[in-house]
Amino acid sequence: MRLFKRKGSRGQTEKVIGPEPGDVGYVDPVTDEEVAADPPAVGPWDEAQAPEDDQRIDLGAVRLPKRPGMQVRMELDKKTRRVIAVNVALDGSSLQVQAFAAPRSEGLWSDLREEIVASIKKQGGTAQERTGGFGVELLARLPVRMPDGRSGTRPARFLGVDGPRWFLRGVLTGKAAVEDDAAAQMESVFSEIVVVRGGDARPPRDLLTLHLPGKAPGAEESAQDRPSIELPKRGPEITEVR
Repeated sequence: MRLFKRKGSRGQTEKVIGPEPGDVGYVDPVTDEEVAADPPAVGPWDEAQAPEDDQRIDLGAVRLPKRPGMQVRMELDKKTRRVIAVNVALDGSSLQVQAFAAPRSEGLWSDLREEIVASIKKQGGTAQERTGGFGVELLARLPVRMPDGRSGTRPARFLGVDGPRWFLRGVLTGKAAVEDDAAAQMESVFSEIVVVRGGDARPPRDLLTLHLPGKAPGAEESAQDRPSIELPKRGPEITEVR
């Protein structure tokens, strides 16, 4: 018996125990080239697997599909001003998206679910696993402080997809966390995301680089190519896609 690679449900390769060449049941390992040539039927997609489509917003590690009336907010770290997440708002629903580096041989979602559940419960909320359109997800109630000072909760759904050397997490809040029609609309956005992992070496769980719409970090600016909406002094940038 030996370790060999197989293709996972979302296109990533996994190391599993299998027979040696010549043994009964031996199957040739799946190569990375074969993974790219046989993409999953639905996204989110890896850059090498994505269908050709120029109707996406380039945010660095995440390429986001466009929707009429959709607002895109880039969430920033207050100290470093680094973009740490993408937040999509549409018709009373919100979707926060983050992409992370992952090991070549295994995914992150299984371990991360346990950590998220433990964190939510520690804060006084609740979370439980269920099966959704992207596999196992978390249905949670997050603790919040109400306007009158009382403690309350708000519903949220945590989605996770393990891809080839990356992991994409989505958090649905607002209508999409409780209403089927609203959920379907935001799940459609999540399913059409393209993740651009890049070929550089990164430790597992490292946040993949995001940037403002159409503006890669380090690019020289001119009056003509600055973002049309300047970064506010407080809070993240908001752009609207019509």
